[in-house]
Amino acid sequence: MGAVTLERPVKATKLNRDAVKAGFSSAYRLSRRIFISLAQRDLVITLGLVAVLIASALGVVVSAHTNRGLFNELSTLQDQRDAYQRQWSQLLLEQSALSAHGRIEHLAGDSLGMIVPGKQDIVLVPLASPAAGGR
Repeated sequence: MGAVTLERPVKATKLNRDAVKAGFSSAYRLSRRIFISLAQRDLVITLGLVAVLIASALGVVVSAHTNRGLFNELSTLQDQRDAYQRQWSQLLLEQSALSAHGRIEHLAGDSLGMIVPGKQDIVLVPLASPAAGGR
């Protein structure tokens, strides 16, 4: 078990005019010393460097936060790009399947009633010679 000590309560002293004047004069002297020391060149330079250091630290924090946000956006955009690339590949496969010569020939024959002409139905048109005047 620990020892218990009883302390007597401290009585609050009444403020008198002289005590208040002494307190104000002490505070005035202290603040005057602070302001005089602020006027010293070394202290001003130190405070300036501290301000620059704090501003630099805040800049690093803001830069890191912005970098994280932009990296997340980049990842999202890369995922979208990959999805579009997959969709484009699928569309190219579908296009090549739909435009196959055999399929087009089959559709032309079934739906339009077209047939491949025989050798007897093909007519060759001669090229117009330049000496004939292009007619």
